[in-house]
Amino acid sequence: MSEKTVAELENLILEIEHQIEDLQSAPTNGRLDKSTEIQHLKERRDSLQMKLCSKLTPYDIVKIARHPLRPLSADYVNMMLTDFIELHGDKRFGDDKAMICGLGRIGKERVLFIGQQKGKSTKERIACNFGMPNPEGYRKALQKMKLAEKFHLPIVTLIDTPGANPDIGAEERGQAQAIAENIYEMCRLKTPIINIVIGEGGSGGALGIGIGDKFAILEYAYYSVISPEGCAAILWKNAENAPISAKSLKLTAKDLLNFGVVDEIISEPLGAAHKNPKTMADILKAQISKYLAEFKNISIDDLLANRYARYRKIGKYLET
Repeated sequence: MSEKTVAELENLILEIEHQIEDLQSAPTNGRLDKSTEIQHLKERRDSLQMKLCSKLTPYDIVKIARHPLRPLSADYVNMMLTDFIELHGDKRFGDDKAMICGLGRIGKERVLFIGQQKGKSTKERIACNFGMPNPEGYRKALQKMKLAEKFHLPIVTLIDTPGANPDIGAEERGQAQAIAENIYEMCRLKTPIINIVIGEGGSGGALGIGIGDKFAILEYAYYSVISPEGCAAILWKNAENAPISAKSLKLTAKDLLNFGVVDEIISEPLGAAHKNPKTMADILKAQISKYLAEFKNISIDDLLANRYARYRKIGKYLET
């Protein structure tokens, strides 16, 4: 589906939504009941939305995962968690706003929540480094995960990053080592870990909080070793071939499920999460509660053994 066709469909959906609003807000006096017409317009809108979603290319999905109105980790904290207490700092350098860590409740269950945060306004995005965590962010996350292990609290991580910060300052402060330590330690933490990709899952930046017992992904999120633009820049020296790269990288939720990289795809509301953030939060909360219930009857020894086996079997290859 071309970008032009997608834009035309989206504009038509918006036009229909405005018509529905106009009909609903019109004065009652002197007009016929418009409920039938409203219903017809809603059905037409939903039909167009389904048509739009059914023809998305991998690069269209990447753009949805980056949508400026898509719910972020902080939004899910506000909509899903109660009694949330944020924890700050890595005790070595500072506090990384691109990594949210805190204790809270999902339903009746106490959890440690870790989420990568991009920010919404320009000021927030700059403060959060556009969702690219620094080494102090990964060290902060690991310290809080060890705290959760000590108090037998399950860990929930929401992944949403284009990648870890690659600048000189981050490298000088040990970016690669911080991510590697997180991967190593998460493999053996004696508490359940749930990982969910809610938007972008970029390379080592995602892996730094992406090791666990259950790995799920939202329907229109992606998870990849490199961004489509980065791949195109390496292969063709420009980003114009990003749509080709996105297709070759097999980064969509369906591809990842087929390869056994993810355990489950979490459905999004019609038109993607940004169309109805509250519904998306309710769906996500229900899924996390289901996962937490599954882990209650699994011993720590079995949990670690299953975690090890899960990562050993990822990856398909052909020998000739």
